This record gives sequence, C-alpha cells and structure tokens, in this order.
Amino acid sequence: MFLDKASAARAAPEDGPLTEGREFVWSNDDFTRIKALIYKKAGISLHDGKHAMVYSRVSRRLRETGHDSFKTYLDWLEQHDGAEWQEFINALTTNLTAFFRESHHFGILNDLLAAKRTQAWRIWCSAASTGEEPYSIAMTATEALGASGSFQIVNSDIDTKVLATAQRGIYKADGVKGLSPERLQRFFMRGKAGNAGLMRVKPELQKHMEFLSVNLIENLPFREPFDVVFCRNVMIYFDAATQRAVLERIHRVMKPGGMLFVGHAENFSDARNLFALRGKTVYERL
Repeated sequence: MFLDKASAARAAPEDGPLTEGREFVWSNDDFTRIKALIYKKAGISLHDGKHAMVYSRVSRRLRETGHDSFKTYLDWLEQHDGAEWQEFINALTTNLTAFFRESHHFGILNDLLAAKRTQAWRIWCSAASTGEEPYSIAMTATEALGASGSFQIVNSDIDTKVLATAQRGIYKADGVKGLSPERLQRFFMRGKAGNAGLMRVKPELQKHMEFLSVNLIENLPFREPFDVVFCRNVMIYFDAATQRAVLERIHRVMKPGGMLFVGHAENFSDARNLFALRGKTVYERL
C-alpha cells in the first residue's frame, strides 16, 4: 500500500518515528526506556503526552555525545556510570520559577520568622532551580529578622546546571523587574560596563546561602533538622508512591512544628499522620 504525504502524516502517530522533519528516529520503545530510566534515577513520572518534550531534550544529548540513535545512546548510558547520567537528568527536569512566585507564602513566612526574631532559623529550599525562590526566601528572612538576624538557607536541586546559576546569583535586569525599587537597592548590585543589564545578589544576602545537589528519592544528607522547608511544585512530577516516600524523608529532617510550603496544585491529605494543613498550601510537621 502506498500513501501520499497527507495520508502518511495522518497515519503516523503524532510523536512516532514516521513524523517528518525529525533528526533522529523516535519510537514508543525509546520513550518507554527513557520513561523508566528517569523514574528510576529521579522519581519523575512522565505521561504519554510528553513525547515531544522528551524527544527535544534528549536529542540534544545525542548530539553532544555523538550518537546517531536513541537506542545506541541509551545502551551506552546504561553501560556506564559516569557524568552523562547527570546530564540526562538535567535534560529532563523542568525549571519554572520567578522571584516571589506564589507570593502569599512569603507573607506567611515573614510572620512566622518575625514572631521569633531571636531564634536561629534553618530553612531548606529543596527545589532551588536558578535561585529566584531561595533569594526570595532570603530577602523575606532579612526583612523579618533584621540585618543581624540568624538564619541559614540550604538550597538544593537535582539539576546541577540550574543550581550553579543559583549559586552565582546573577540575573538579567528583565528577570528582576517585578521586585520593588527598595528591594533592588537593598539586595542587588547593578552591573556596569561589560556587565550592563545584569543584576547581582549582594554578598550580605549570599552569606546565608548554601548550595548542594540533592536527589529527593535518595536518603537526604542532612544532620541538623529544619524549621522551614520549601518543596513547591516538585511533587506534581512524582506518582503517589514516590510522593509518600519523599514526604517521609522530608518529615525526618524537619523539627516537630516545622512548616512545609508546597505548590498551589499539591495536596497531601493522604499524609495526615505526617503533616497537618495550617493554611493555603502550608503544612505543619507533626
């Protein structure tokens, strides 16, 4: 049977190997293998609507490593225990963030910290991404506790590339335009000459920050418990079993009465023995 181009396009699966214009052959088997590998390594659960995204992101790794098919790349990946695994994970993580995103959380955090200004606070931002969330937490803590306030923010992410960006603390001016002039003046330095158009977080804010790579589906590397944990818009990428396991790990590294901030689409009513809802997407560690 022969098909004209229009009929062939209708017959081909939208994200299948017959799709025209693809640099590499792409099959359901490739997607299934990648889906299984990223679940095993990072707990990320990919649904079938992610074919195009997975193809686009992982094909970059084929080009970088010189492979001409997903099969040869994945075969090679599974036979080696090297740095490419981190690149594979980095390619498939999603990083959507902004300064003071879901702003109601920062008002709650401000009130929580201000009520105990003399306390030495330990805060964990578990999905630091490129740093907008950690620095929003740090600005809030400085405003609530004063310049002499005692707080430490541990910032982690599974994606090492975005974490390096967070640690640098340098942003395009367009990226901070939502901040008030007062916050920009207090917490940022404006780039000059070759750095024009860039803003850098001041050392007074960065001194409270620590950055490290953490995989939430593995044992957490913390010895001292946290008073506050931000784990926002992370659990949506996990299935129910992985969510429960991650919540149990977070519970173990928090102080009783500590506060957990989660994303607007996340609900942990099935973990009532671990956390109790205390506000809009804010939970208390039991």
